[in-house]
Amino acid sequence: MREESRGRVVVVSADVGAGHDTAAAELARRLCERGFLVDRVNLLETLPRPVRWAFREAYRGILRWLPWGYEALFTMTSRSRRSVTVIRMLLWPVRRRMRRRIPPDTRAVVTTYPFANQLLGPLRERRRLGVPVLTYVTDFVVHPTWVSPGVDVYCALRHAELRPVPHPVTVEEVQPLVPAAFTTAPEVSRGEARSRFGLPRHDRLALIVAGAWGAGDVETTVAEVAATGCVRPVVVCGRNEALRERLSRAHEHVLGWVDDMPTLMRAVDVVVENAGGLTCQEALASGVPVVTYRPIAGHGRANAAVLARSGLTRWAPSAHHLRRVLAALDGDPPVGATGAGDGRWAGEDWVASTDPAQLVARAATAAPVVGALPAGRVRTLVTSIGDFVGDATAVLIAVAQSATLTRTGRR
Repeated sequence: MREESRGRVVVVSADVGAGHDTAAAELARRLCERGFLVDRVNLLETLPRPVRWAFREAYRGILRWLPWGYEALFTMTSRSRRSVTVIRMLLWPVRRRMRRRIPPDTRAVVTTYPFANQLLGPLRERRRLGVPVLTYVTDFVVHPTWVSPGVDVYCALRHAELRPVPHPVTVEEVQPLVPAAFTTAPEVSRGEARSRFGLPRHDRLALIVAGAWGAGDVETTVAEVAATGCVRPVVVCGRNEALRERLSRAHEHVLGWVDDMPTLMRAVDVVVENAGGLTCQEALASGVPVVTYRPIAGHGRANAAVLARSGLTRWAPSAHHLRRVLAALDGDPPVGATGAGDGRWAGEDWVASTDPAQLVARAATAAPVVGALPAGRVRTLVTSIGDFVGDATAVLIAVAQSATLTRTGRR
């Protein structure tokens, strides 16, 4: 344990999938190595429990059952300032809960989830939060939902694109928040990595991933990858056990949640993904060729377009193109022979870009110890009453929505 800390940093994320939380965990680890105390805050835990559940399940459901609806929401929030303002207004009632999660000795607040900016940015702008607010953008598109007045710095990946926003913003190019295990030379050989996961030693293997929830057209993707005859699919279903059970009936190498992704990356020849998120960044850092196929709606398609234009990945728009892309990769050297990649991403980008923890450390060191301004006794009483009313209202809204969906289903 360190005898003296350089200060406290609060990292705000959300357990929507795993990408935002994993980035937050890596940032927290790096900050701790630099001598900071780090508090992790889940944005969803500041919401009343019924709203928290409804939000997470609604997001999961719309990705699975109404992808066109998610695409429409993504497009609408890209073009309309009012839609982002509405998000800000909906989150405003829980501002006091968020402020209570930020200790007075905090020197900086960092977010890895866009909606957190719509809550913390206004607090910073209205001087109810006296320390810098920085955000690490987990996507290759800085969508307007990430942007809020009051946010001091946006940490974006190289090649990331900024959508039009109504006010000037400060963007810093940073390294991806990917653990060092993906970028360093492998500790095991390719053959040992395959043996560890029970994979064939000599076949060409395609790792198919779809995030923690197993979102998207995963079953169709697996079938079409196998039908190319170029590779054998290895599927990671995340925490979607139902998907794992279905795929296991027809395919041999189907995994659930994998803790040792660096070793699994060393074992395969290509990664096929659909979102351009954390796993894509891990594969690029490892030097594994990445193919985007059947990207999910919204941020998945937006990320795919940026990655393809930058030349970091290959986007196969159809099953016919998928076969051509996978066949073209047949001449690429195996991952285990090259270690951490060809330098286009894993080498060059890591050297040229700044560690986001360094930016946070710099901002935290320069900032005065103010944190969230404390509330007096009278204000605390008013806050408690306000929280109670807000919770009650949220419950009523959730019940009303549930009743409406039930009536609609009966019709």
